[in-house]
Amino acid sequence: MKAFLILEDGTVFEGTRIGSDREVISEIVFNTSMAGYLEVLTDPSYAGQAVCMTYPLIGNYGVCLDDCESRRPFLDGFIVRELSDTASNFRCDEPLEEFLNKWDIPGICGIDTRALTRILREKGTMNGCITTDEHFDFAKLRPAIKAYTTGNVVDRVTCTEKTVIPGVTDLSENPPISGSAIFDKAAYEKGERERKPSLVTEVNGAGLHVALLDFGAKGNIPESLRQRGCTVTIYPARTPASEILESHPDGIMLSNGPGDPKDCGTIIDEIKKLYDSDVPIFAICLGHQLMALATGADTHKMKYGHRGGNHPVKDLATGRVYISSQNHGYVVDTEHLDPKVATPAFVNVNDGTNEGLRYTGKKIFTVQFHPEACPGPQDSGYLFDRFIRMMKGQEENA
Repeated sequence: MKAFLILEDGTVFEGTRIGSDREVISEIVFNTSMAGYLEVLTDPSYAGQAVCMTYPLIGNYGVCLDDCESRRPFLDGFIVRELSDTASNFRCDEPLEEFLNKWDIPGICGIDTRALTRILREKGTMNGCITTDEHFDFAKLRPAIKAYTTGNVVDRVTCTEKTVIPGVTDLSENPPISGSAIFDKAAYEKGERERKPSLVTEVNGAGLHVALLDFGAKGNIPESLRQRGCTVTIYPARTPASEILESHPDGIMLSNGPGDPKDCGTIIDEIKKLYDSDVPIFAICLGHQLMALATGADTHKMKYGHRGGNHPVKDLATGRVYISSQNHGYVVDTEHLDPKVATPAFVNVNDGTNEGLRYTGKKIFTVQFHPEACPGPQDSGYLFDRFIRMMKGQEENA
């Protein structure tokens, strides 16, 4: 069946439908990862967006359900150059198109994704429509396409109830738990496990309790802490700060998530209360932006954002550069950052934008990139160890 991708500037790409045949209007973004398409599909940070994969062949290893990063995919649509009709992997549970159909995700293949990516880079991220209607009327569609916003997507992706995940005490008997199982209480309690081996070889956070605020957390964030011995309690996004602090956590994590951080007004107010406490805090992606807003800084939308597993970031304290996994369309402004509150800790080597903050006089550090990766390089996984040392009082500020 024919399908069409119609951008708000009037550009039309004709291809073939994949997945659901329903029509969708969404924000069109691109991801430069060469692998890990399932982790991209199940990253809640893509809620309200349709993702174009720049790598030309997608689906060649099918879907390995243990690799899901959340309980379900939240993105609006999927755009690829070529969808493999053969899945070749011993871990494959189902073909990619079957997965798209199961979750009612519309998509399109057979289009020039390089041309689409160039448009988005040159003109900036824009809205678009995926449709199978060969007789579409752009004049009628355009107002709806231009009016689209992602809206309040954090409430759509956050968990609905508190979940406690005990820390690992013996890695040989506790292999990693899949991201989908972590956010599915029943599946977690049944002990569903991934088949891939652990990357963590030392348990150093035993006895520590971390409160994780879930704004759309990828499963490997709590898993990275669990594998280091920490017990993790996952809280819904709108949990009051008082409830979290009453549990006396050793540390607090603010997760990644979708949408414009400025849409999270009441959440920002609660984060300010967490900032005012003396509890160590580590924040990733949206959590990094929300902490900045809570402490008086500002954010703005980027031209086309950072999405992929190949972004270099520089640690300003050591001068060392790490290759990172990223997924964000907003960034913290540092031009008017008050050094009495926070100072830049990481910078993007490609465009000089902020990639992390160190908070002055506080046991708080935040990063824009994803140290838990999935998909992506493991270069910056050491930041979880920094957080553990901070909770133990071995570092005043990372």
